[in-house]
Amino acid sequence: MPAAGADGGGQAEAATGPELARAVLDAALSRRQAAARARRTPGAGGGAGDSGRRLRGYSGPGPDPRDPQPLSAVLNRLVKARGWQQPAAEATVFGAWERVVGAEVAQHSRPVKLENGELTVEARSTAWATQLRLLAGSLLKQIAQEVGHNVVRKLHIHGPAAPSWVKGPRRVRGRGPRDTYG
Repeated sequence: MPAAGADGGGQAEAATGPELARAVLDAALSRRQAAARARRTPGAGGGAGDSGRRLRGYSGPGPDPRDPQPLSAVLNRLVKARGWQQPAAEATVFGAWERVVGAEVAQHSRPVKLENGELTVEARSTAWATQLRLLAGSLLKQIAQEVGHNVVRKLHIHGPAAPSWVKGPRRVRGRGPRDTYG
């Protein structure tokens, strides 16, 4: 048996008495401290939101991270975490146009495009386009109140557009080909 002790624990036999006891005690103390650190770090316990305490069966009378959350609260946290506030506000201008500007104005106009804080609005008639130009200041205030400041800084209001054969942002000026129909 002495040969097995020399192969497996040669260093343990070198430390004797108080030195051996001190080495064993230091090893146990370091294991204990590592386990305490693992319990204190968030996310190590596997539970959602557990910060040092273990969540049990039911949540009790107070709020708890496991309680059902309203969808609006979850979406608001997601939008804020991802930095989507500006695109969400811009989408609100188009999606909730009637709520943003009022029912009567929304009935006679529609938003066309929003680029760099400039909103283009198309009116149903030239008379309504003139009326909306006069109301532009109050419309900007209503929009800012509903969706936030600096989402829409300027309004471009125009009347109904005549049908056009021009497709796309670029075109060739001039009369064009005259042999198409003949």
